[in-house]
Amino acid sequence: MNYDLTEDEQELAALVRQFADEVVAPRSYEADRTHTLPLDVVAQMGELGLFGLPFPEEFGGQGGDYFALCLAIEALGRVDQSLAITLEAGVSLGAMPVFRFGSDAQKAELLPGLLAGRELAGFGLTEPEAGSDAGATRTTARLDGGEWVLNGAKQFITNSGTDITRFVTVTAVTGDNGGRKEISTIIVPSGTPGFTVEPAYDKVGWHASDTHPLTFQDARVPEGNLLGERGRGFANFLHILDEGRIAIAALSTGAAEGCLEAAVDYAKKRTVFGEQLSTRQSIQFMLARMQLRVHNARLAWHHAARLRDAGKPFKVEAAIAKLTASDAAMDNARDATQIFGGNGFMNEYPVARHYRDSKILEIGEGTSEVQLLVISRALGLG
Repeated sequence: MNYDLTEDEQELAALVRQFADEVVAPRSYEADRTHTLPLDVVAQMGELGLFGLPFPEEFGGQGGDYFALCLAIEALGRVDQSLAITLEAGVSLGAMPVFRFGSDAQKAELLPGLLAGRELAGFGLTEPEAGSDAGATRTTARLDGGEWVLNGAKQFITNSGTDITRFVTVTAVTGDNGGRKEISTIIVPSGTPGFTVEPAYDKVGWHASDTHPLTFQDARVPEGNLLGERGRGFANFLHILDEGRIAIAALSTGAAEGCLEAAVDYAKKRTVFGEQLSTRQSIQFMLARMQLRVHNARLAWHHAARLRDAGKPFKVEAAIAKLTASDAAMDNARDATQIFGGNGFMNEYPVARHYRDSKILEIGEGTSEVQLLVISRALGLG
C-alpha cells in the first residue's frame, strides 16, 4: 500500500529505504557494539538532503514538509534507530527551534550547516529534577554585562557531544513573572568556557546515538544568544515537542515494521520439528497482529503529520500517534524476539537491537502516560 503518498513522496521513501538497506544496515551491528555514531554515514545523510527536508531552499533546505522528514525517519528506523534518532533530533530539536524562533541573523549563521548535515545541535531541556515536569527547570541564566551567565545541569541530551556538534539550545530560568518562573531558551556554542559535556551514558539501547549529561558553571554567552522572545522558552518548546512526537511515531513505525519483516523472513526459513515455523497458526496469528500494529501506527502518524503541514491543530493527534506507534514498536520487538527464540537474544540480530532500543520510544518526547494525559484532557477530563 502507498498510503496515498504522492509520487515524490514514494520516491523519497524508496530512496531512503535503499540507503538504509545498503549503507546503514551493514554498519549497524558494529556501531551498536562499539557505541559509536558513524559520522561518515551522517555526512551521507546530509548529502541526500535529509537534514534539510522540511526547510525552505533559501536556508539550504529541500523545500519539503514535515511529512517528508517523517518518511525518511521511518525508513531509517526500520534498520537502525540510532541513526533515525540522530536525524530526528538533529532536525526537530536542533535546527527547528532556530528556524521557528531565531532572528534573521541566527538563521543565516546557524541553519546552513545544520541543514546540510555538516553540523549537529542539541536541545537541553531535561534535568535531574525536571523530566516530564519540564516546568520544574532549575538551570538559571542571568544577565551580567551584556552576557548570559548559565548555571545548572541537563541530562539525556542527544547530539550534544559529537565532533560536529556546534551548539546546544538550553532552557533556563531567566527571571520571575508574578511568582512563576520565566523560562527562556539560550544558544550555548560548543567549547564555551564553563559548559561541560560530561561522558556519554552507558544506555540500554540507542548505543550509536550520541547522548550526554551537560553541566554549566558560570558559562557566559552573548546576550544576543537568546533564542526567541524572553520568557517564551517553555511555551516554544511545547510546540516543538508536539511536532517531535509525530517524528518519534514515524521512527516507532519503522522499528515495528523492521521487526515484522525480520520475523516473517525468519519464520519462513526456520524449520522446527520438520516444519517451517511459518506454517504454525500461532506464529501466523502473531505475525498478523504485528502487521496490524504497523498499519495502525502508520495511519496515525500520517494523519497527525498531514494536519501539521496543513496548519491545523494536531496536538492530540500527535499524542495518539506517538502512543500508538511506540506501543507497536515495543510489542513487535517482543514478539519478533520470541519468534527468533534464542537467536533473538543475540545482539547481532536486528530484532535484539530493536528489543533494547524500542523501550525508550515509550519514554522520550513525553512518556506514554503524558500522551494519555494530553488525550484525556482533550476529552474534558481535567
